[in-house]
Amino acid sequence: MPLGLGRRKKASPLMEEEDGGERSALSVSQGGGMPGSSLSPVPPGLPPPAPALRPRLVFHAQLAHGSPTGRIEGFSNVKELYGKIAEAFHITAGDVMFCTLNTHRLDMEKLLGGQIGLEDFIFAHIRGQKKELEVYKSEDSLGLTITDNGAGYAFIKRIKEGSVIHRMQLISVGDMIEAINGKNLIGSRHFEVAKILKELPRGRNFTLKLCEPLKAFGMYIYVCVGI
Repeated sequence: MPLGLGRRKKASPLMEEEDGGERSALSVSQGGGMPGSSLSPVPPGLPPPAPALRPRLVFHAQLAHGSPTGRIEGFSNVKELYGKIAEAFHITAGDVMFCTLNTHRLDMEKLLGGQIGLEDFIFAHIRGQKKELEVYKSEDSLGLTITDNGAGYAFIKRIKEGSVIHRMQLISVGDMIEAINGKNLIGSRHFEVAKILKELPRGRNFTLKLCEPLKAFGMYIYVCVGI
């Protein structure tokens, strides 16, 4: 789908999932999505402008763990964006887990969703260390909010304080869920992953295979000192 107009929509949260993943189509607005600053739409009844007359949209991006700044252009959906990021930084599109806007931090309120502003700076979070954990489901709710990136990766958006997962202190916001009990979940939507988690029997162990976003060296030092 081509880039178009749109306003940010905040989805209502659910217990174990959130219909707030990055969308497959992207719309563009000026001024970071501020009201009244959208690109002018084509008047009704008129054909869209010829490709040569359309504005050239160029965005700046970095890898969230640290990199030079790259120029990204020529995309109209999330998968194409990941492909352009991969080209700019000489990685594969499958390395990109998700993107945040205007911050390199794991701020889930800054996730790239269905809209991007012309002045927004893109930070791409890429695959880092893998981990496999055994979790005991002592309660019906694990305390997770799951979202996805619109390109086949479901990851943890929020962890409820005091929940089963929070008490483990081994699983973090931003961790991608690769498999549950050996079932590969790459390519699954957030609601599919949430359904599997909900249906796991209480009072039993299950295995989670996760991949965390790549961290800068200094971030690893901080984590080690805090233990």
